[in-house]
Amino acid sequence: MQDPRVGQLMRDPRVQQAAVKAFRFRGRVQGEFERRVQRVAGALHLATQRDLRSLQRRIRHLEQELRESEERLTESEGTRETPAHS
Repeated sequence: MQDPRVGQLMRDPRVQQAAVKAFRFRGRVQGEFERRVQRVAGALHLATQRDLRSLQRRIRHLEQELRESEERLTESEGTRETPAHS
């Protein structure tokens, strides 16, 4: 990379355009691959990373709701007066 010829080559607009096209192509191939994996995983009833991340988000959300409900219950129990013993 320190060779001046490499720097000169990298400044060539044709090389830059080819590099941009290569990155775009890689992105399209990767996207298509991921779509096909999703399709196959769905057909085989397998969980994918996307499915697992979604489930983890849902679990975190439900845990937060549970904590909030427990806090509200504790607060409401704390505000109730205890019955007097006779």
